[in-house]
Amino acid sequence: MRFELLLVVTAVISITAKPQSKAAQRNKLLLISFDGFRWDYDQDVDTPNLDQLVLDGVKAKYITPPMLTMTSPSHFTTITGRWVEDHEVVHNMMFDTKTNLKVPHKKTLTRSEWWDNGPLPLWITAQNQGLKTASFFFPGGGANYSGQAVNRVLLEDFNHPDDNETEWRENIDKVMSWFSEEDFHLVTLYYGEPDNVGHAKGPDHPDRKKIIMQIDRTIGYLREAIVRHQLTDTLNVIITSDHGMTTVKKRPQVDEIILNKYLNLLKLASFEILDYGGFGILTPRPGKEQEVFDALSKAPNLTVWKKEEFPESFHLAKSKRLPPIVVVADLGFNLNSRFIVYVNKGDHGYHSGEMDMKTIFRAFGPDFKKNFISDPFDSIHIYPLMCKLLQIEPAPHNGSLSATENLLNGGPQMTCLPVSLLLVLLLLRFTLL
Repeated sequence: MRFELLLVVTAVISITAKPQSKAAQRNKLLLISFDGFRWDYDQDVDTPNLDQLVLDGVKAKYITPPMLTMTSPSHFTTITGRWVEDHEVVHNMMFDTKTNLKVPHKKTLTRSEWWDNGPLPLWITAQNQGLKTASFFFPGGGANYSGQAVNRVLLEDFNHPDDNETEWRENIDKVMSWFSEEDFHLVTLYYGEPDNVGHAKGPDHPDRKKIIMQIDRTIGYLREAIVRHQLTDTLNVIITSDHGMTTVKKRPQVDEIILNKYLNLLKLASFEILDYGGFGILTPRPGKEQEVFDALSKAPNLTVWKKEEFPESFHLAKSKRLPPIVVVADLGFNLNSRFIVYVNKGDHGYHSGEMDMKTIFRAFGPDFKKNFISDPFDSIHIYPLMCKLLQIEPAPHNGSLSATENLLNGGPQMTCLPVSLLLVLLLLRFTLL
């Protein structure tokens, strides 16, 4: 009798101990990017909702974006887990060094030939494994990848205002309905602030603090919306950014770097983008590479590299798209090729090692720890973390889950024993006495 009862108990335990199906266990994921949110922007502003996230979730002290610290290259590293030299989105502007084509940033967002270079973004990898995904203004979401499109895509109009708080809340309501009513698994949501204010007014301007308070209110609204849509136990949220921002040094404090003073660009260069923040690219005319390099090396407050001599930490040397000469200004100095009037009071594009280029990371939800502060990590490691949360096999990537897995709740989840099993165990106890 004891042996037969033991067999029954063993069978019941084996049935109840089987893990739930992946579909039942899988939680949803919302990735939010606030463009240009520097790592310390919340430290001089009253941000009760961001502060609460530290208690209710996880925070990294800061994260390091890739070289290049620009919107499209950095966002695509986050969504692919690939260095810029691998995914080849090497600038905000689509360009062709042979034809001198230059496409503005907003128009580049829909040009698949700029984005579709082999590495697959997370949307497509997730869709190929049966998940439903959406991109809400997120860079890269508007392209096709080997003919595949993201399930649902919303794109910004060219003159879309980025600071409308009412619209920000409406966007959150839309996204919450996608999760709760249409069973989307992954949504990426992009906001163009505080980048615009940082450029126009500078990171130290009072209006930057105002937009951070608006972001904080929006995060509070997001958390309320999660509760309203009954997603508290099933939705993970990651909040991050693409790069930081620094104050641009201007006259009379410093002289502007006008590169045409040091070399004749018309004579020596066949292609250049040298008026775009702290980062510039240049294709010398045939046989003029060394002359261009030597001339630029004499210019102050910048560093010039031949592509093949990039530091390994840049992860740019293998790029086929980047021109042979790359220029990075010292922090806060803007590059000016000739005589273009430079109006930005803040900018980025500088070396990713500069603290002003570092950015934020917050996360909360059922799979994240609470009240946990992480050491800094590179943004490339967000990709394998997202794959882990979505329980999908990642595409080839350069990130490592070991950099972020300490953010997650560890160990198997405890499951309450069913009443039938408790009765059997009680019966066994009395029978064996």
